[in-house]
Amino acid sequence: MIKNFSDRDKKDWEDFISRKEKLHDKDARSFSDSKIKTKLIDLHGYSLEKANKIIENFISASYIEGAKKLIIITGKGLHSENEKNPYVSKDLSILKYSVPEFIMGNKKLMRLIVKLEDAKIEDGGSGAFYVYLKKHKKK
Repeated sequence: MIKNFSDRDKKDWEDFISRKEKLHDKDARSFSDSKIKTKLIDLHGYSLEKANKIIENFISASYIEGAKKLIIITGKGLHSENEKNPYVSKDLSILKYSVPEFIMGNKKLMRLIVKLEDAKIEDGGSGAFYVYLKKHKKK
């Protein structure tokens, strides 16, 4: 272990420990809008047909439960079985693009949704997206 630190190293360390801001804990799943009821679903391993059925039920049930933000993890398609199919582009993952397209093309679901948005890196980055739901109107 180094016992002699440069003055620059000492100053950097003092600056670091004197900061009042907290470091982002990448392992903790916290949201800046933590008061918003959030639900998560991971679609890794599902076929397109199965993923679409699951996502339709998930969005409808989440809306009824009063969730406001959904995190939908589709993955990036890096381990997809697409490579075995010569008629499917190896550059496009099936779920990453098809699930949001399915949602946007479903009028029933879109009546429940405010917007879809790309996920932040801590929630899956380019392998995930957010769905923000409207407030549930209880009858």
